Amino acid sequence: MAIRVMLVDDQMLLRTGFRMVLQAQPDMEVVAEAGDGVEALEVLRATKVDVVLMDVRMPRMDGVEATRKICGGDPGGRVNAGGPRVLILTTFDLDEYAFSALKAGASGFMLKDVPPEDLLGAIRAVHSGDAVVAPSTTRRLLDRFTPMLPSGGEPAHKEVDRLTDREREVLLLIAQGLSNGEIAKELVLSEATVKTHVGRILTKLGLRDRVQAVVMAYETGLVRAGGAG
Repeated sequence: MAIRVMLVDDQMLLRTGFRMVLQAQPDMEVVAEAGDGVEALEVLRATKVDVVLMDVRMPRMDGVEATRKICGGDPGGRVNAGGPRVLILTTFDLDEYAFSALKAGASGFMLKDVPPEDLLGAIRAVHSGDAVVAPSTTRRLLDRFTPMLPSGGEPAHKEVDRLTDREREVLLLIAQGLSNGEIAKELVLSEATVKTHVGRILTKLGLRDRVQAVVMAYETGLVRAGGAG
């Protein structure tokens, strides 16, 4: 079944360009479009979507607030229980809005001038549940905004204590932007074993995906700007 994609951007020309690229793929279908967050939420209530390509700077409701509602950050405003995954599209690298969007539940972010093949790969990755679309970029963004997070001495996420030593090791490597394959090499494990550990980490911490795991690791001080804590 084709990946059902929704385009949310206040610039119609950009939506047209993205639609042409996506519609040319045999495994993708653009099923909806919206010009701002308010319209996006209205459309999503009546349309089944797998992945939302979300702009951040839009009138009426920006992409961060729309993402929060779609992903459940607003308990009373979730669009639907099986809501789509959100991939943020930003104009500038390290856009301050991107970090807020990740905290709101977005599964990753890409620059709008990304090569088409990278965008397509990101959509497929997000749809399959692999939320780390561009680990190095995600890590740079988190490093940039870590000073805004609670400093040392803040209580860590209480659920972290439920992780085994191995799961904690895996979490630290996820937070440093490593893929499952890279983690497997680092810890001398099979990639399947790493994938199992990642799934258990997300379940124990009540997290939606790997990006939220990265954000939590930085917020709780498990990882500091520039590397492991």
